[in-house]
Amino acid sequence: MKLRLILLMLIMGFATALQAQQTYIHAGALFDGTGEELRSNVTIIVDGDSIVDVQSGFLEPDSQSNLIDLSDKTVLPGLIDLHVHLENETGPNNYLDRFTKNPEDVAFESAVYAKRTLMAGFTTVRDLGGSGVNTSLRDAIAAGYVDGPRVISVGKSLATTGGHADPTNSFKRDLMGNPGPESGVVNGVAEAREAVRQNYKLGVDHIKITATGGVLSVAKSGQNPQFMDDELEAIIETARDYDMHVAAHAHGKEGMLRAVKAGVHTIEHGTYMDEEVMQAMVDNGTYYVPTITAGKFVAEKAEVEGYYPPLVVPKAREIGPLIQNTFGEAYKFGVKIAFGTDAGVFYHGDNAKEFGYMVEVGMPEAEALLSATQTASVVLGLEDQIGSVESGKLADLIAVDGNPLTDITILESVQFVMKKGVVYKNE
Repeated sequence: MKLRLILLMLIMGFATALQAQQTYIHAGALFDGTGEELRSNVTIIVDGDSIVDVQSGFLEPDSQSNLIDLSDKTVLPGLIDLHVHLENETGPNNYLDRFTKNPEDVAFESAVYAKRTLMAGFTTVRDLGGSGVNTSLRDAIAAGYVDGPRVISVGKSLATTGGHADPTNSFKRDLMGNPGPESGVVNGVAEAREAVRQNYKLGVDHIKITATGGVLSVAKSGQNPQFMDDELEAIIETARDYDMHVAAHAHGKEGMLRAVKAGVHTIEHGTYMDEEVMQAMVDNGTYYVPTITAGKFVAEKAEVEGYYPPLVVPKAREIGPLIQNTFGEAYKFGVKIAFGTDAGVFYHGDNAKEFGYMVEVGMPEAEALLSATQTASVVLGLEDQIGSVESGKLADLIAVDGNPLTDITILESVQFVMKKGVVYKNE
């Protein structure tokens, strides 16, 4: 009898401990990511790492539960940025870093950039290319060793020889060598398949290709196509075997068309897309991730002497200013838009500036918010976990002063950040 009593007390104590984990959040306004309207005076109930209920009115927590009072703020789902580079950040010495920094240096710096991104309200990011440190960073954050957003990693980007993501571009010949699939450089169908399988072996979540030239690589063209159709098809077909989607960096029209017709999931940047490309994207269900902020930043820094190598400057001047207008045209045409910034090309933590640039050329504030919540979660295939404030979803929540549906720029100053039920910022 005494043993039963002890067991009963232990069970009751355990149940009480579980109940005590509940947190009630009073939201003065809520953009829940399921529609385009704000709800007023809402209580969000969090248990552990998940949302268990969302109810109208300010419910009073019981004595075993906690209260977070955000009754004077607007609460939103944690934001999602589909295009970041957490391993590095812009600077005039970037092109020397690969010769002076060890992977350990990159790793410690990436932890700083990750935390800054989380504090800016971005609880999930897709890291679209690095050295492989990005994948280790993902694991360190997931294990709780580092504070940062949930990271979806592509590991190393895939390129052709001399392509935008060839890591030896601009090296002297005896250093340049002939990198292959293990370094993310492919030529031909067999190497294309090998590179995808190598990335899978290294534990990446998805694949990124550089379908055209790029702005910041030390190579002449920023828009030429850089994969043949059979190479693209081999990459995408192989990636699908491993349940990975393919993101395509692309500026020029021909490279975009090839990538879209081959079946890439997202087009990044998309600078020179025209109506033919837009129609192909609509027909194939391809998402557009615009990265307007990066375009504006590189155009600005191109006028700073010595900030970029001479070969980069004319590309930055030409391509950078065009992306915002391209985005506006793509939105009007009906291309599916998902939020992404290319943070790292500009300063980490400034990701939310993208919202203002999107609204400037015609996207309504509510749709811009949905592009970084509901839509972005669908792109990642994580819509059952993140992207909205609903029962059963992970407790990724942020809060701001004011109404983002009337002033989207308030998202550049986030006062509250919760990821998986843990509060990381509460001002």
